[in-house]
This record gives sequence, C-alpha cells and structure tokens, in this order.
Amino acid sequence: MEKLTIVLVDDHQLFREGLHLLLDNLDYVKEVFEASNVSELYKILEFVSPDIIFMDIDLPGTNGIEASRYVVEKYPNTNIIALSMYCDEDFYSQMIGAGAKGFILKNSGMDDVEASIKHIMDGKNYFSQEILSVILNSINRKKQPAQHSELSEREIEVLYQICKGFSNNEIADILNISKRTVDKHRENLLSKTNTKNTAGLVMYAIKNGVVEV
Repeated sequence: MEKLTIVLVDDHQLFREGLHLLLDNLDYVKEVFEASNVSELYKILEFVSPDIIFMDIDLPGTNGIEASRYVVEKYPNTNIIALSMYCDEDFYSQMIGAGAKGFILKNSGMDDVEASIKHIMDGKNYFSQEILSVILNSINRKKQPAQHSELSEREIEVLYQICKGFSNNEIADILNISKRTVDKHRENLLSKTNTKNTAGLVMYAIKNGVVEV
C-alpha cells in the first residue's frame, strides 16, 4: 500500500488529536490533517488531495452528509469513512446515498480503524460489526422497489436475504433452492453490482432502493 494522506473531520478536539496520534504510528500513513468543521475541510482540500477522509456525521453548521456529497462529487478519488457516536440507521442510509464507503463508531478500537482503511483502499466497503448488525436487523424490503434492469427478480430476492444477514445455506432454505444456486446468484450479484463483500451489497441495496432502513 502506498503511503496515505488522511484528513480527520470532527468537532471534538480531543478525539481528533487522539486519532491523529494513532494514525501517525502507522507506517503506511504519510500525512494527517485535522478539520473541526466543514469550512476548514474545504480549505484543506484546496491544497491537499487526501486518500481518505474520516468524516463525523454530526458536525456544526454543514453536516457530514452534505459535506460527503460535495467531496464525492468534486473529488471522486477521495474515500469517505463515516464516524458516529450512535448506530442511527437514518444517518447511515443518508451517508450511503452521499457516497461514503466505510462506517465506524467513534468508540471503536484501532483494529477497526485499520480494518476500515485497508478495506477501503482495497476497493471494498467496510462497516463496524456493531453498525452492520444494527442495519441488518432494521432492513425492510421496499413495498415499491426501484427498477433494477441489471438484476433478475431472483437475484433481487437473494440480495434482500443477504441484506437480512442470512447465510447461503439459510437463503437456500428460505427460497427453496439449492445452495449451489444461491452461491451462483451471490457471485452474479457481486459482479453486476461491482462490489466485493456483503457490506458492499448492503450499500448497493440501500442506495438503489432494493431495501430501506
């Protein structure tokens, strides 16, 4: 992994400085910048092209959702990892819509932070396990789902069950099909949605209206 430039956006100075110190100890991190609000972030982006921005969702003034939408549109090579104190499903669904690729709680350990960085830089998506569990438990299939011409009806059914947290064996039982068929559908889903793991499939499903939280 090439050395990374990271920006921390959070209005709590102690949290920012603590995470900054921890990130400085990682041999694959080149520079870390800090912003206490979105205005400071935008000033940093005038002269820095970060690989990753750790974005607090609940910021004073312009919030992290609006800021993420702006960053993803104007700086598409920058990856957003959302930070939050709470497992708020509405926040996470909005951040997915804004283009965030990772989600961790602010009380996470450094292992979670490192995992999020490595997954994102490897082209994957990442949820803290606690966040993923809350989202999976709250997911419902939309009564009037959006049209997904690239996915078959059966693939949408399998995707919904994946988003509910079921294993391939369990999905086979629920849909009364073989596990081998479910394996193939999952493989097709990963390919068609250009995702690499369950977190990516969940994000795709929420962003494209297959499910809602």
